[in-house]
Amino acid sequence: MYQLDEKIWFWVLGIIPIVLLIFLLLQFWKYRVQKKFANKSMFKKLSPNTSLFKSILKIVVLCLVFFFLAIALVNPKIGTKLETVKREGVDIVFAVDVSKSMLAEDVAPNRLDKAKQLVTQIINNLASDRVGIIAYAGKAFPQLPITTDYGSAKMFLQSMNTDMLSSQGTAINEAINLAKTYYDDDEQTNRVLIIISDGEDHSNVSGKVAEEAAEEGIRIFTIGVGTAKGDRIPEKRNGILLNYKKDNNGETVITRLDEATLKTIAEEANGVYINGNKTSVVVEEIRDILNKMDKKEFEAKQFADFESQFQWFLGAAILFLFIDIFLLERKTAWLKRLNLFNEA
Repeated sequence: MYQLDEKIWFWVLGIIPIVLLIFLLLQFWKYRVQKKFANKSMFKKLSPNTSLFKSILKIVVLCLVFFFLAIALVNPKIGTKLETVKREGVDIVFAVDVSKSMLAEDVAPNRLDKAKQLVTQIINNLASDRVGIIAYAGKAFPQLPITTDYGSAKMFLQSMNTDMLSSQGTAINEAINLAKTYYDDDEQTNRVLIIISDGEDHSNVSGKVAEEAAEEGIRIFTIGVGTAKGDRIPEKRNGILLNYKKDNNGETVITRLDEATLKTIAEEANGVYINGNKTSVVVEEIRDILNKMDKKEFEAKQFADFESQFQWFLGAAILFLFIDIFLLERKTAWLKRLNLFNEA
């Protein structure tokens, strides 16, 4: 396992293409000047020690100096030991609705982005709980299995979009059934499923499936995003609005928050429904709910003793810089005797 301490220093790598561009422009300029001064055979007689190969090698070495220097500044660290630690917490699975209706902009910036914001803020306020993520529309898709790596959870969360599942519609029962497979029966941890959706459900059996989940010890909490008034579903390409979604009769579709469905699902699974319009309120309510739940002990593996590795890359940069000093465009006497480049 590795970590990158100062990723901002990757900008140093941007110097490399600039150096290469300057080198090519310089070579083109030299070629034109030399062509005006003398023809190729005459110039070779006038300047026999000029080495184009060494010029190219010199610029390659200089680029390697910048490359290794950039990596050294980033300071990569390697985890040298894998430890098993005891933690106490709750297993939480987030099921995020990625159907097209989540593109509606009745909450800013749109329902899906609002859902991501809610999940991110909830994760930021967790202590030692494990989390998993499910994406669902007409079908459910496992996005991230149960983990204690909150950084990975937030990264996978941000990559979710309404185009990731070809099966459209909203089948909340599919998300609940998939969530059942996330929990480890051997560990018997407290199980929580948090569904973030606008409540539109085309399955009509989600309440029954939620009741079955409750029998397996899963508590379901639902968070509604959207408004009762609703909004149109924009169809965009590259961020540009093309049209609004229409039904088979050519009428513009209006999607509304269905709180009744979300409340029913939560009630059937010993949970509660929370309106998601105010992020701070949602985070506070979820925090209170989790704090009141019994924490079960589980094992988690994590890398420890991260050691900096910048010195190896800094050493390589210094080495190549030292080599660069001796790769002059004109041959020195001792290099000429060595004939390292097999030049006549």
